[in-house]
Amino acid sequence: MKTVILCGGLGTRLSEETHLKPKPMVEIGDRPMLWHIMKIYEKFGFNEFVLALGYKGEVIKDFFINYHSRTSEVTVHLSSGAVDYANSTAEDWHVSMVDTGLKSMTGGRLRRLAPYLGKNRFMMTYGDGLSSVDINSLIQFHKSHGKTATVTAVRPMARFGGLVLDGNKIADFKEKPQTGEGWINGGFFVFEPSIFNYLHSDSDILEGEAFTNLVNDGELMAYKHPGFWHCMDTVRERNNLEVMWKSGKPQWV
Repeated sequence: MKTVILCGGLGTRLSEETHLKPKPMVEIGDRPMLWHIMKIYEKFGFNEFVLALGYKGEVIKDFFINYHSRTSEVTVHLSSGAVDYANSTAEDWHVSMVDTGLKSMTGGRLRRLAPYLGKNRFMMTYGDGLSSVDINSLIQFHKSHGKTATVTAVRPMARFGGLVLDGNKIADFKEKPQTGEGWINGGFFVFEPSIFNYLHSDSDILEGEAFTNLVNDGELMAYKHPGFWHCMDTVRERNNLEVMWKSGKPQWV
């Protein structure tokens, strides 16, 4: 199965970083967010990716075009210009990068990728969220219900630490727990190719009319993931992920 990753948005709420690079290329540790997302899928044996590019897509292209050389020992023969590579640590990934337009919306970007996905079931996620979701269990759930689409439902990380009070005394303190209130769209989708019947133009918002029509047709199901999920919409959220990565025990790997 191929995995689509939406990489074309402007990332305006993270403008401190995204004025120079697309949001998925903002680094956690010394690796782009995009790399971390791809490692989630690799862990479950999936290594074919289709990236929907838009804003500053050339930065993503340059990263992967030069990835092999950056992860290898390099010998340059100056007189001929020949280059030998050895001991590469590059992942065994197949990465297709497709320009899906600067102003296309989420559904429009996905629609433009139809020729690259064929008539096969595929996965999709956003370029700004990390999770401990079990991809194999997600796929099995999707197969079990036979509908067009599955979305992973998550409980977001609380913005602030949680206090449990006994009068004026603190009985418990939890630093930024997963909230117990409601479920939200956490990305990490599985789609049948029939999803393209719900997409018609670049201006289509996947989470808008397309999902509404899927719901009305009884074709959208939710896979509940109560575990770790964290988005990167703000500098604060990016910094939270950086702290988790530097701890040596990030919950998404």
